[in-house]
Parts: sequence; structure tokens; C-alpha cells
Amino acid sequence: MLFKRLVLAATAALVLASAAPGSAQQVLKVGSTPTGVPFTFLDTKTNSIQGVMVDLITEIGKDAGFQVQIEPMQFSTLVPSLTSNKIDIISAAMFATAARKEVIDFSDPVYSYGEGLLVPKADTKNYASQEDLKGQAVGAQVGTAFVDALKKTGLFSEVKVYDTIPDILRDVNAGRLKAGFADYPILAYNLKQGGFPEVRLVDTYKPTTVGTVAIGIRKGDQDLLKKINASLARLKANGAVDKILDKWGLKAKAA
Repeated sequence: MLFKRLVLAATAALVLASAAPGSAQQVLKVGSTPTGVPFTFLDTKTNSIQGVMVDLITEIGKDAGFQVQIEPMQFSTLVPSLTSNKIDIISAAMFATAARKEVIDFSDPVYSYGEGLLVPKADTKNYASQEDLKGQAVGAQVGTAFVDALKKTGLFSEVKVYDTIPDILRDVNAGRLKAGFADYPILAYNLKQGGFPEVRLVDTYKPTTVGTVAIGIRKGDQDLLKKINASLARLKANGAVDKILDKWGLKAKAA
């Protein structure tokens, strides 16, 4: 009788042991970049990638039933890493462009934005378009699409080119520049840090070039795409997405 009980106990233990791997939560590798604040960036205090897209994919994983392992990498390597199966998901400041859609699939939109307009806080005019700044000197960051776009309009007396967005913020803050143009979310995040008290982001301004950030998935992973979209919809409906956006200085109405 004792022997029979021991055999039954051993059999039960084997069944549990063999079931354990199958019941363990799936871990998916997520490609993110150390640059792209507030969407993704390297937090030097924790030496980890943080930001909107990290928080979002983590919450999606909790809702959909998988764990995420963030894999830091350069932006240019994200798509090749996904198509070569080195990662399973891209969650970064990546626009779902037509060219990229030919190579990978994207989730439903996460956040859409274009250029934001900065002016001194003392300037309370409700600017709606670039036409409202005709004849003025404005600034933009080198290497961005905004520089050429602003020059091509022929509207401005000068388009000053700056190395960084904080450089633009400093000149607007000091009253040396009438207005500056840069990525809306990055401007919003920088202003939330409180370092430029004499600058405001013009809410009434309508950007001329808009792109949409979304989560990248390998073509063929339709089951994963459906899971992510279903969870994203639930998180939008219950306010979780809005909370993440607000945490990083982004306004939900722009999503």
C-alpha cells in the first residue's frame, strides 16, 4: 500500500513537472531604442530602456498574457532584427510608413503627431498655421524634415538651424527666437521637465506633416497581431493608454 502511494506521488510529480514549462508565460523579445524620448530612451539611473512604448508594450503583455524582454538596439536595426527573428516585436518611436508596411505589419495606431510650434510664453497669440508667422525668423533642428519644409514655404525671413532641440528651447526661452519647430512629443516632454519656464507649446497650431507611431510585428504573426490589437483597444477604452501618455507629458487628444 505504501509502495502504491509512493508510485502515485512520483507519477503526480512527473506530471506537474512536465506541465510546468507549458504553463509558464511566454516571453517575447521587444526591440526598443536608447534614443527617442519620451517614446523610448536610456535611463542612466537604472541602465534600462524606459518611455511610452516600453510602458505600453508591458501593459499590453499583461493584458494579452505574455511577458516582455526589452532588447536595446539602434533604430536602423529594428526592422532587420524583427524579420530575422532576433526579436518578436518592435515598440519604439517608429512611424507606420507605407514603405515599412511592405516589410512588416503594424498594430492599430498608438499615437499620431507632427511638428509642434514653440513661442515665448509672453506671446499669447493663437497661431493656427505657419502662415501666421510670415516674415519672422524661426528655428528647427538639423537633420529633421522640418528644416527643408520650412525653407520651401518661402514664408520666413530666416530659418535658423540648431544642433539640438534644447538649443531651440533656450533661444525661445531667452527671447532670442520668435518661434521654433520640432517633434511635438519631444517638445512636450522637455517642457514638462520645467527647465524652460518662458516657453509655451502652441495648442492651436496644426502641423503640416503627421505620422503615426505603432507597434511592429513580423509578417505572418497574425495571431500575435490580433492579440496586441485587442489588448491595445481595451487599454484605450479603460484609460490606461491616456495615463501612460500623460505620465510622459503627451496629450491624449493627439493620439
